Amino acid sequence: MHALLTPEIRELMEAVHYRPAVSIILPFEPKMTSKSAITLLLNKAADKVERELIENYPDEMGKIVMSKLRIIYNSLNFSTHKKSIAIYVSPVFEKVLYLGIEVEEKVIVDESFEIRDLLYSKKQIHKYLVLLLSGNGSQIYIGNTESFVKIVSNTPESVSDYIIDAPEQVANFSDATAHKEILIDKFLRYVDNALDNILNAYHIPLFVLGTDKILGHFKKFTKHSSSIIDYVHGNYEELSPIELLQLLQPHVADWRQVKQKEILNEIEKAANTKKLAVGMRDVWREAMGRKGKLLLVEKNYMYAAEHGSSEEIIYKAIEPYSNFSYIKDAVDDVIEKVLENDGDVEFVDEGVLKDFDHIALVKYY
Repeated sequence: MHALLTPEIRELMEAVHYRPAVSIILPFEPKMTSKSAITLLLNKAADKVERELIENYPDEMGKIVMSKLRIIYNSLNFSTHKKSIAIYVSPVFEKVLYLGIEVEEKVIVDESFEIRDLLYSKKQIHKYLVLLLSGNGSQIYIGNTESFVKIVSNTPESVSDYIIDAPEQVANFSDATAHKEILIDKFLRYVDNALDNILNAYHIPLFVLGTDKILGHFKKFTKHSSSIIDYVHGNYEELSPIELLQLLQPHVADWRQVKQKEILNEIEKAANTKKLAVGMRDVWREAMGRKGKLLLVEKNYMYAAEHGSSEEIIYKAIEPYSNFSYIKDAVDDVIEKVLENDGDVEFVDEGVLKDFDHIALVKYY
C-alpha cells in the first residue's frame, strides 16, 4: 500500500483525453532477462495494439499512434534496473514510466488513459506478519512466498525474562499454576501492546500461532483483533523458520482472500472510530475534502455522475447527460484525488463491498 503520486503519474493523469489512447504495461527487467525475450514481449504487445487500432480506429489517428509507438520502442532504456514499464501514447501525448514494482502484462486501447489500469496491474506482494505465542514466550516473523525472517523487537521473547522484569511479583501464591497463568496473561498483554508499533510500521496481514489455551488467553484482551487475519492453533514453538513458512502456505495460498479479509477488517476498524465514508456520494465528498487515507473499491465499478451546487456534491447521472456537468466515471476522479493527497487505493472482487454500495473510504480524520 502507500501508493505515491509521482510527477510522472501526475503528468499522465493530467494528459489531454484524445483517442485512441494506448496503455501498455509489461514486465521489463533488462538486467535479469535477455533483450531478445523482452523484445518479443514488446512486439506481441505492439501487434495487439495494431490489430485493435485497425479494427476500431482505421483512420489517420491510428497510424499516428502506431508511428509514435515504434519511435518509443526504439528509444527504450535497456540499462535500467527497474522491474516493469508502462507506455502511454495517443495522437497528442506519449509517456514512458520505468517502475520499481512487479506487474501483470496488460495492453489497453481505449478513449483515455485510466489510472486504475496501472494500479490493477501492480502485482500483490504476498507479505505478512506472524506472531508465534507459547507458554514460554513469543516471536515475531515477517514472511512472504520465499522467505521467513525473524523481527527484532523490544518485546521479551521469554516469559521468564518478563517475570524477572515484572514490577508486580507476588511471592506468597499457594497455587503455582494460578500464579503462572496470571504472569502469562500479563506477558501476553505486554506482547499485544508491543504490536502497536509493529503494525503501524508494516501495514500487512497478521497471523497468530499458538496452542488453544494460549490463543484463548490472547483473544480475551487483544486490541488488534481487526488486524488479525487468522489464528492457527497448535504447538509450533520448536519449528524452524522454514517449517513455519511451510505451515503458513495453505493459509496464504489464496492471497486474494487474505487481502480482502484484511480490507474488511480495515472497514470495520474505521467504522468503529467513525472514520468511514460509504457509497459514491459520501466518498466523493470526503475525498474532495482531502480526507481520503485508503480508498476501497470493487473492480470494474463505475459511476456516471453530475456535479451538484459545489465541488463536494455529485448526483448519479440520468440520461440525457448535461455536457457541462457530466462526469463519465466519478470513481476514476476519486482515485486520482486520493492519490494526490498521499492516500492509497485497493481493489477487491465484485460483490465484496455490496454492503457498502461497492465503494468505501477510510478517512484520515
